[in-house]
Amino acid sequence: MNEIIELTEAAAYQIKDMMKENEEENAYLRVGVKGGGCSGLSYGMGFEHEISEDDQILKQHDLTILIKKEDAGVLKGTKIDYKQSMMGGGFTIDNPNAIASCGCGSSFRTATNVGTPEEC
Repeated sequence: MNEIIELTEAAAYQIKDMMKENEEENAYLRVGVKGGGCSGLSYGMGFEHEISEDDQILKQHDLTILIKKEDAGVLKGTKIDYKQSMMGGGFTIDNPNAIASCGCGSSFRTATNVGTPEEC
């Protein structure tokens, strides 16, 4: 797959559900990376209503996904899934570019981008 990120069907279903619950059916899904977390970078996902000119646009499972061009290299090949368990559910992010991650699983760094590490 040549996409920057791959959204599984389970993740897409959950996102559509969240959009409906929050009356955001017409929104786009923004996936990004920002500095922070104990390993230097952390993921962000949220709803967006504006496409900016530095966005790359992906379409998967009837969702429009926005990714800033500057985040594309760090996210390339990332798989976003949604897993349900006895303890509830949550999104899992599998990024082949991450060379180090922290115990909480929401922070990482890559060989070319160490981000801005914080104390855990």
